[in-house]
Amino acid sequence: MKKLALIIGIALGISQPVAAKVTVFAAASMTNALQQIADEYKKVNPQEEVIFSFASSSVLARQISTGAPADIFVSADQKWMDFVQEKKAIEESSRTVLVGNNLVMIAPKSSQIDKVDLTDSKWQSLLNGNFLAVGDPEHVPVGIYAKAAFTHLGQWQALENKLARTDNVRSALALVERAEAPLGVVYATDAKVAREVKTVAVFPPQSHPPIEYPAAIVKDHDNKDTRAFFTYLKSNEAKKVFAENGFAVEESK
Repeated sequence: MKKLALIIGIALGISQPVAAKVTVFAAASMTNALQQIADEYKKVNPQEEVIFSFASSSVLARQISTGAPADIFVSADQKWMDFVQEKKAIEESSRTVLVGNNLVMIAPKSSQIDKVDLTDSKWQSLLNGNFLAVGDPEHVPVGIYAKAAFTHLGQWQALENKLARTDNVRSALALVERAEAPLGVVYATDAKVAREVKTVAVFPPQSHPPIEYPAAIVKDHDNKDTRAFFTYLKSNEAKKVFAENGFAVEESK
């Protein structure tokens, strides 16, 4: 019956409702929060389909700069948003900071390590010949923040060759979840959603640049559907979900 109606509709020139698709390239640490936000958005915009590509901000930024079909980019740091802006790959006027985050050290939930004093380099003995799981500090934001923090604490030189370098923060999280690494550095939000890890230390905020998540509309993709979801990302409804996932949000004025 539906097929017949569709055929009749086409014959009469009646247009059928088409789901609008918005593609978001976003930092891996945003996975849970953005999927929840998209689910809420879908409830009030049933014709809107939001597609995500989650990876390291560096990977996504490079893809966008070479023409990947993204509508919105959410980065885990300002550096990679600067990169796409310099490449003229975003609508500069749309650039905004969505949320903030904190840097933490984690251990497997079953570990006997419960607390680490990051100001004392003796904690490195807890690695016991193994490696510290962290995003690659050469390009992954969480690793860049970690390098800045350990440099500030005067420990980077000793740690540099003791890292299990991963391609994004969720991969570092997975190594600790599976107890393949005794310790790891991730965002507070990643630790919050993981059942098999525990937070054993929080990095001093002054030890690294502020952790900010800038978002922007990709160049030439500022259409009605993209703008609608982008606006929703900054709404009170979205802020509530971000906060529930552990992100730092600014109160609406």
